[in-house]
Amino acid sequence: MRRAILFKSQWGWMGIAETGKGVDGIALPQTSKQRAIAVLLEQAPDALVMEPSLQLDRAQAQLLDYLAGTRRTFDVPLDLSRGTAFQRQVWRALLRVPYGKLRSYQWVALRVGGRQYARAVGNAVGANPLPILVPCHRIVAHDATLGGFSGGLPTKRKLLTLEGTLTQLQRGRT
Repeated sequence: MRRAILFKSQWGWMGIAETGKGVDGIALPQTSKQRAIAVLLEQAPDALVMEPSLQLDRAQAQLLDYLAGTRRTFDVPLDLSRGTAFQRQVWRALLRVPYGKLRSYQWVALRVGGRQYARAVGNAVGANPLPILVPCHRIVAHDATLGGFSGGLPTKRKLLTLEGTLTQLQRGRT
């Protein structure tokens, strides 16, 4: 069973889901509650029980603080168990990219096995069920372009602007 909550942020409707192990899904800002639920269900088709918990409330507060620009790190337990072994390795590498810094897909690939894994890294980054908490938005193309983002490039630009890194990217520094 997965518990979940929905809430309205200044950017739109968001959702957070958890298992007994930790937070396992984030719906980035959406235009409606229904779309936020759909995102959580796309990440894992298990039934969602809409029910608050201390952990979900804590994750919500931390996400809202982050979006308000007053938080840079998170300390809620994460459940990455839905990913493959390779995806979990990539997601753990993403956790090492600090607030206000950008890294390339190639940088991640070198930490999980070698340059030849850059395309597989891109797929694993795109499958990240915990955007923001596992900061996939901080990963950009080696040529200093945005690359992709599961939440859409406008949201990636907003997140990078919030962290003050979009200007670095525009100057070609990654």
